[in-house]
Parts: sequence; C-alpha cells; structure tokens
Amino acid sequence: MKASRKIAICGVLIALSMALSFAESLVPVFFAVPGMKLGLSNLVVMVAIYTVGLRYAFGINMIRILLAAATFGNAFALMYSAAGGVLSFVVMALLFKTGKFSPVGVSAAGGVFHNVGQVIVAFFVLESGYVMYYLPFLVVSGTVSGILIGILGGVMVRRLSKIDTGIK
Repeated sequence: MKASRKIAICGVLIALSMALSFAESLVPVFFAVPGMKLGLSNLVVMVAIYTVGLRYAFGINMIRILLAAATFGNAFALMYSAAGGVLSFVVMALLFKTGKFSPVGVSAAGGVFHNVGQVIVAFFVLESGYVMYYLPFLVVSGTVSGILIGILGGVMVRRLSKIDTGIK
C-alpha cells in the first residue's frame, strides 16, 4: 500500500477514534468502579493494528490520547490515558507479533493492561496502596470490554479485507 493511502486511512481512523472518544465521554459513569469506561476508541487501535500495521497503529493511539485529553480532559486524564494506552499497546503488539492470538485475545489483554497502567499511575499520584483494591474489578471490566471490542474489531477487519480499501 502506498504511504499516502496509509496516511489517509490513518486520518480517517484518528477521526473515528475521536468521535468514539466523544461518544464515550457522553455516557454517564454508572459503573461501580470510578473511572471505568467501555474503551470504544480502542476499537480503532485494534483495527489499525491488523490493517495498517503496528507503527501506524501506535501513532494513531498516541494522537488519539493527546487529542482526547486536550478536548475532553485535563493533564491528569492525559497521564492516566497515556500510561494505560502505552502499556496496553505494548502488550497487544507483543501478542499480535506472536501470531498465536486472535483479535479477541489481543484486545482482552489490551483492556486489562490499560487498566493496570492507569492503576500504576494512580498509585504514584495518590501515594496510596489503596488503589490496588480497584485492580480486580478493573481486570474483570477490562477483560469483558476487551473481549467485546476484540469481537467487533475482528468482524471489522474481516469485512475491510473483503472490500478494495488497499489494506491487508
């Protein structure tokens, strides 16, 4: 695929991730654990990993994190989101590169490690070990949302590969 085509696809994916971030910001926090979210914008990162490659997917992820924090958040949101986003991306990239995991497995691990990254930042920001009590709940929620995102992402990747988009 030509670089210009990849860049255009990345632009569309960044716009989609921002739209999903905005939609998610409108959902009231009704979960039992503060800060728990569905992770809709991670769907875009999953699709990017399987379609445009890891390097571009990482760029999309980082741009989304920066733009979402600037638009819908603050410096603390940026810290938490960046820690979770980078850690989850590293884990997803490693699992993807093995070729032994489906999009569902890659996404579920990404969901869990996104929450782990955020809890690590909370541990240092709040200077309290009590935040570790959130971890079991966040692991469960990250697994569930990761599985759902992985299923949807897998369907999207299969459908995109059947049309002439120029992606893998």
